[in-house]
Amino acid sequence: MGTVDEVLRGAGDACERHLRRWVGSLEGPVAQVASYQFGWSGEGTRQGGKYVRAALTLACARAVGGADRRAVPAAAVVEMVHNLSLLYDDVFDGDTVRRHRTAAWQVFGPSSAARSADALMLTAFDVLSDTDGPNGPVVREASAALLDVLIQLAVGESLDLVFEGRTQVALAECLEMVSGKTASLFACACRLGALYGGAGPAAIDQWAAFGHDLGMAFQLVDDLLGIWGDPTLTGKPVFNDLQNRKMSVPVVAALTSATPAGNELARRYSRPGSDTAGLARLVEEAGGRRWTSDRAAQHATAARDRLHRLTAVPAALEDLEALCTVVVRRVH
Repeated sequence: MGTVDEVLRGAGDACERHLRRWVGSLEGPVAQVASYQFGWSGEGTRQGGKYVRAALTLACARAVGGADRRAVPAAAVVEMVHNLSLLYDDVFDGDTVRRHRTAAWQVFGPSSAARSADALMLTAFDVLSDTDGPNGPVVREASAALLDVLIQLAVGESLDLVFEGRTQVALAECLEMVSGKTASLFACACRLGALYGGAGPAAIDQWAAFGHDLGMAFQLVDDLLGIWGDPTLTGKPVFNDLQNRKMSVPVVAALTSATPAGNELARRYSRPGSDTAGLARLVEEAGGRRWTSDRAAQHATAARDRLHRLTAVPAALEDLEALCTVVVRRVH
């Protein structure tokens, strides 16, 4: 298809018409919040999100020899789920900025944001349960995949909130949270793509495993950007995760490092008002940044290894390789 920008733009163009129609079928404040979340209205109107997950769905459908037009509704549903998870996430975390502008709950209120997320969830199920079109035979499996990922997202979000009230979190627990909050949706995106592309059960599971590894890498890079990212690119304040005392992977890796810097970080992290630049320095000195970067690279390598073991249409394989690269090298 071309460069990764073209792959992402193609996915966005393919999905947006469907998303606008589905959001337009909602009413009142629910539709207003959803429209704002997708970047179609309000301050600094801009496209909401990069459509990475939708691009994965469409590329996986092409990779197994299917027509990506059949997978477009599933790709759009994946983006819908991603955005409803962000609506919940911003309310729970109290984040006031999302994609370079005021978070939806700050504009419309937390209750309206949550209700809009609920409406998007129900709409996603409604879309995937359509038995009239050519995708009728895969409806049950697609709906089951959607239900599973929503459960995993809820578990991951719950762990994230629980960790905020704890002074000690094991790395294994933190990675479990990452698996639920992010990797599960990447796995679902690839699973749906392979499913709608016509792959068999064993191949679908392998495509989902590829997506899971890629999603792990994506979130680990995201955790790095949450501390050291450029706010003009990430759309969030500098040291945002440290300011919110998030138990992200770099922080937990540093806290469990048994180093002097890690011990000092533990002492300061439980106190409000600590200098966030100083906390970032301690995380790095304790090895949290390096550990997270290395683990992200491991998952990215594992994703590529899985990809190369799969039978795939060459052009789609190139697109998936490009998506793997942008996930690890991204700066926002």
